[in-house]
Amino acid sequence: MIVWLNGAHGAGKTATARALLSLLPESTLYDPRLVGSGLRGMLPARRLAEVTDCQDLPAWRRLVVETAAALLGEVSGPLVAPMTLLRQEHRDEIFGGLAARRIPVRHFLLDADDKVLSDRLEARAPKAPEAGRDHLAAYRRARAWLGGDARAVDTTDLTPRQAAERVAAALREGAGACDIVQTPEPTAETVAAGVLLFDELDRVLLVDPTYKPGWEFPGGVVEPGEPPAQAGVREVAEELGLRLAEPPALLVVDWEPPKPPGYGGLRLLFDGGRLAEHTARDLLLPGAELRGWRFVAEEEAADLLPPMRLTRLRWALRARAWGRPLNLEDGVPVGRTAG
Repeated sequence: MIVWLNGAHGAGKTATARALLSLLPESTLYDPRLVGSGLRGMLPARRLAEVTDCQDLPAWRRLVVETAAALLGEVSGPLVAPMTLLRQEHRDEIFGGLAARRIPVRHFLLDADDKVLSDRLEARAPKAPEAGRDHLAAYRRARAWLGGDARAVDTTDLTPRQAAERVAAALREGAGACDIVQTPEPTAETVAAGVLLFDELDRVLLVDPTYKPGWEFPGGVVEPGEPPAQAGVREVAEELGLRLAEPPALLVVDWEPPKPPGYGGLRLLFDGGRLAEHTARDLLLPGAELRGWRFVAEEEAADLLPPMRLTRLRWALRARAWGRPLNLEDGVPVGRTAG
């Protein structure tokens, strides 16, 4: 298990984490900042200059997960990780990666009065007040999703020991659990089936997974021996509570090359048809898997989908308009593409 102590700089995460070690038998302090320090010592300066924070490095997020898994193989008790995570997509990627390795996470938010946080930030970095104000503004923006994701502990009038006691008591009550769907990490190439569903304005339905960054199409990995179209039907029913009346038609098949740490494989998109307005209103969301859904036009999808998924969507929309499926390799059509 990992006890993740989130919060703004100055909320007392590290001091609380150290006090918590004495309250959780055989617990170990896991500081993800050390992962960042290691990357800063190994990556070329030109790469580091491309990001403003180590958290923006995909390598940092992967290594945080892998290091936690390795540590848990060496120790018998839980890990206590004091680390600020203000970007929801970073939380999704890290917690989703831990869930895929069957590592439960208890997420706590150490909060405090804004003035207290501001004073602490100024005391920590008196020569960089603007950086402190920028960080506090980012934290205020993140409070909305953090408040719904983590168990909050107000540290305004608490010592680190008292805050640790509050966290330990909440842990005994089972608080802070993140019920994220556990999708096993692939060990070889996979086949995945996604289903495009449209509203009466021909906007496409996207969903927001809790276990990985970026928006996605309803769908998932095809199970061994399962027909891909049927896998898409199954995933739509599981994710949205929607039973498709007939098998969806193929729009796109895309071969995704292996790009470590991913293994690649075949990615298929099917046309699930147009949903009536009353059907769309009744869509269900399993909290452990999806955070939300929305219908978007193609131009809106560009702000939500990662580049490869966006490319795949654009070709799928053209295939739908042309009335025939397209064969892609790494997002590039193979053969005739004209309508």
